[in-house]
Amino acid sequence: MGNMLLMVRLSLPHGAPSLADAVVEAVRAGVTAGELLPGETYSVYQLAELLEVSRSPVREALLRLAEAGLVQIDRNRGFRVVLPQAHDIEEIFDIRLALEPAAARRAAEQATDDEHAAIRAAFEALSASIGDEDRFWRADQHLHDRLVRAGGNHRAAAIIERLRATTALLGPPTTTAGRTLAEIRDEHEPIVSAVLGRRGDDAESAMRDHLQHTGGLLAQVLQGPSSDPPGVSQSAHRHAAAAG
Repeated sequence: MGNMLLMVRLSLPHGAPSLADAVVEAVRAGVTAGELLPGETYSVYQLAELLEVSRSPVREALLRLAEAGLVQIDRNRGFRVVLPQAHDIEEIFDIRLALEPAAARRAAEQATDDEHAAIRAAFEALSASIGDEDRFWRADQHLHDRLVRAGGNHRAAAIIERLRATTALLGPPTTTAGRTLAEIRDEHEPIVSAVLGRRGDDAESAMRDHLQHTGGLLAQVLQGPSSDPPGVSQSAHRHAAAAG
């Protein structure tokens, strides 16, 4: 274990909100580039030295990565990389499908005028961000958060926020599967339209369609292009009746 990191080339990205965020991105990049190998045990201390940071942000980053399922921490030994599997995405989207379509329905049925204005502004911000992917994903998260909170369930909003953060750590966005930012924006339009029009059935259905499509593409990205159709589509349909 001790010398494995001596052969690894990692560097901190610029512009991360915190050192822990930068370490998270460095480790993810190392996994993607094949610098950090699945199953190998690496030293926390050497990772800190390699990235020229203290051990505190490294430990914080590894805890977040462990929560997402991308690494396993072996006490007193170090950490090991665990490659994410399609079933990880399936589990996350099963939970989201149990929460978000029902929240969209409630938002359509009970959102206030102020919440309507906030949802409309969030969708406009999403549309304005199509040329900037980082900004787009932040706007996407904000829109989903507004929709769920307009449904009156703040606990669900907190759970979904954590699940989205975990999804971001597990793998690349669905744009790597050929879906454009404009197409993703277009998937949100019927959700927003139904909520603003107070059409509960349509809002629930549109949110479910969006999540099933997104979850299926993410599972496909993790499985690879030669794999069978993503299992999330099957499990998503199993949750369809219970989601409301």
